[in-house]
Order: sequence, then C-alpha cells, then structure tokens
Amino acid sequence: MNRTHSIAIGNGEPFPFVNLPLLPFEIFREQICQAVEEGAWIAALFAVPESGTDLRAVAVLAHKPTGALWFFSTRLSESFPSLTPDCAQAQLFEREIAEQWAVRPTGHPWLKPVRFHHSYRAGKDCWDRAETAPMLPAVADFFQMEGEELHEVAVGPVHAGIIEPGHFRFICHGEQVMHLEIALGYQHRAIEKALIGGPHPRTIHLMETAAGDTTIGHTLAYCQIVEALARCSVPLRAAVLRSICLELERLANHAGDLGALAGDVGFLPTASYCGRLRGDFLNLAALLCGNRFGRAMLCAGGVRFDMETKRIAEFSERFEKTMADLTTAVELLWQTPSIMDRFEETGIVSLEDALAMGLVGPAARACGVECDMRSDFPTGIYRFRNIPTVTWHTGDVFARAFVRWIEIQRSAAFLRDQIKSLPQTPLRTALDSLEPNQIVASLVEGWRGAICHVAMTDASGHFRHYKIIDPSFHNWLGLAMAMRDQQISDFPLCNKSFNLSYCGHDL
Repeated sequence: MNRTHSIAIGNGEPFPFVNLPLLPFEIFREQICQAVEEGAWIAALFAVPESGTDLRAVAVLAHKPTGALWFFSTRLSESFPSLTPDCAQAQLFEREIAEQWAVRPTGHPWLKPVRFHHSYRAGKDCWDRAETAPMLPAVADFFQMEGEELHEVAVGPVHAGIIEPGHFRFICHGEQVMHLEIALGYQHRAIEKALIGGPHPRTIHLMETAAGDTTIGHTLAYCQIVEALARCSVPLRAAVLRSICLELERLANHAGDLGALAGDVGFLPTASYCGRLRGDFLNLAALLCGNRFGRAMLCAGGVRFDMETKRIAEFSERFEKTMADLTTAVELLWQTPSIMDRFEETGIVSLEDALAMGLVGPAARACGVECDMRSDFPTGIYRFRNIPTVTWHTGDVFARAFVRWIEIQRSAAFLRDQIKSLPQTPLRTALDSLEPNQIVASLVEGWRGAICHVAMTDASGHFRHYKIIDPSFHNWLGLAMAMRDQQISDFPLCNKSFNLSYCGHDL
C-alpha cells in the first residue's frame, strides 16, 4: 500500500485535519480494499459536510502489525462506486452514509435503512419514493427467496418485557433457517448530532448513556479524545483506576452473559447464580463511585473517585467471594454433557467470514481472530500491563461462551494485580482548551469488543463532527450468519451468545 496516500498515527494521537490527504475516489477505494487485504480492519468510515454542498468521506483503518491507525479521505458526489463488493466490511458503513447524506453507493448488494431517520442534508431524503428512479428500496422491503416449501417468520420490532425494538425476519425451510435479516434503529436518539458544538456540560452524560451497559468503555473513549485534543497527560493512579473500572464492567457483563446462556438452555443452577453474581460485580462498581454502572467515575483528565486503604480491603474481600462463587457456577456448565451438546456446533461462524465481516470482541476471538485493542492499540495502563488475548477456533456458541470465561479469569488476575500496586499520584489533571482544526481517533476494548470514537474540531476548538462506532455495529451481521442452516429454535441461544446492543447501534 502506498503510505503517501494516508496518514499513519497512533491510537489517541491528534493531527491537523488539513494534513489529511484528499484522494481521488478511485485511489481511496483501492487503498482501503488493499489495506483490508493486508490485515487492516475498518474502524470507522463516515461522511463529513464541508463548505457548500461538498461532502467528504473519512476512513480510519486499524492496522495491527504496525499498531497504527491509517486515515484516508475523499470527496463524495451524488453517487459513488460501492466498496462492498470487494470489501464486505464496508457494507453497513456505506448504508449509513447513504441514509445520512442522501448519496448512493452504486453496486451495493442490498442498500437498506440503518436507522430510519431523515437525511442530515436539508431538502434531501434518501427514502423519498416520489423519484422516478428511487435511490434506495422501500423501508419495508426485505430479502426474499422463492420456493413452495419456504416460509417467513417475522419477530418484532416490539418484544416482550423491556427489550428494545428490533425486527428479525427468518426465511425457513421447515425448521431450518435459510436466511435471517435484521432491521434495527427504531428509536434513533441522534446522540452524535447532539455532540456537535461540544464539549459542553451534557456531553459526558451522553457518553455514559450511549450504550448503558458499556458506560466505562464509551466514556473512556471520549475522555481519551478530549485529553488528546487538550494535550493532557492522565496521572498514573487515574489510569490504573480506569482500567479497574473497565475490567470490572467486562466481568459483570461476561458473568451475566454466561448465566443468560445457561438460562436459554434451561440450566437453572448456573443461570440463577450468575444473575446474582452479575449484580455483585455491579455493586462493586457502586462501591467505587456510588453508581452500579460506573457513571460519574471517569472524567476528562482522570477520575473523580479514589480507592483508599479501607475501600480497597472491602473491595478485595467482596471481589474474591464473588469470583469463588462464579467459578463454581460456571464450572457446572462445562461439566454437564447436555449443555455441551447444545453449545457445541450451534451457530458456527467461520474464521474467513469473521475476517470478511470485520467482527470484533469475543465474537471474533471465538472464531480464531486475534484482535484486542488492549494489546493491539494499547492506551493508558495497558501500555505497560498486558492482558493476553483469548481466542478459540470453533466459532460456535460454546466458543463464544468459553472465550468469555477465560477472559473473566484473565481480567480478574489483572484487576488483583492493579489493586495491589496503586501508584501514589493525583487523580486528575486540569485541561486546557481543545486544539482547533484537529482530527483524532480513540480505540477502547469494551466488553463487547472494539469501541471507536472519532472527533474533529473546528476553528474555535469545538466538535465540528463526532462519530461513535459501538462494537455491535460490526457484529449484528455475524449473528445473521450464525443462523444460516440452524434450526429456528436455536435463535435465542445464538442471539444471547452475541448479546449485541440495540441502543449502541442506534446513535
């Protein structure tokens, strides 16, 4: 790949937006496809309005071998040749650009709504069916297969209980699923749009609730953005406390997922225990900052709450008891043949498909993909204290469950080590104003996988554009692929093995 066509820079390192090369679209497309072939992963691909009616596409690719983020950009016209036929990772990003800015990626194999909201460009709407040649299919259009023995099963968008809205449409031959199509975005919150002009007092609260079960992950990505733009160094004690919170969030959600998987196959001992133990991990977060989801703990420049000696002692005692109970509960899963029969060879995603789709987090690592932002693009304390990446090779429900369990053990070991050696430094550093006309990307390994935030500042140092990519954005297609050739009754189990976020997808 021709490096002169891109900017290569580290995770959380800003640079002047004017330095980002503006490529002809043909070279932009060629460079992205070539970079993905060489092992890079599309962390972000979005469009930014410029003066007049101009629209600029910006791509951020994460290249593990070099530990660098590659930035590319080009101008977009009313239509452009789709990258998706040659680079499947681009498919949802291109659909999002089409929806938000009313431009058409020609040749996209299935151009559909992402979030059912109006175009950001005044006077244009890509869902306008009044045109002689409509830009996109109707909102209600779904993939169809023909055959006398085929039938469709529609689930949602309204679900029982408190589940957020999402529509799942299965095309089945008897009980066998031939194709699953997933439609999301029924409650678009426009968080990204609300961030423009910030940071302001509400910005941190928007970040903490972008995906409510990933408060620490998204808030940390945001804090790293602000600190990079303010050229601020976070005190070492604050960096350690942040890592403790991030791993605690991972422990709570992985424990909850293992319990939910047990519940989906009717194994009540593990299901009952893990439901309680997830609450115990959340209560440890409340011990640190007063909130079970970790809200108000992180701030730009450091953290707001400390762990003094007495609190450390209580935390450690409760943590060890919770881990002991969790070990007992989870070991029951692996020792029960009927559970293994349901987990193994159910919902398989191949390594090749995982790489092509750009899956992240435990869903990718369960297929054998070695990807973890904590080791591939480390920030904070992870630059000095590594957590080994956990992978498995079967790509099935068992693999996604087992990877979670090994990650729990390694996160627990890391957490114990950090608590024993908290550095004696201040908790936060004062911030200067943000540098104007900059662009920066921040990657964090949340419990679902890679979180990516990209920010651009204007001439006054405020956010000109802010882009958030939750790991669920990459992984929903993985769930659809996992259901190919499965029994439709396996959907709850496969769905829980991914446990993706509706609201994190809808920003």
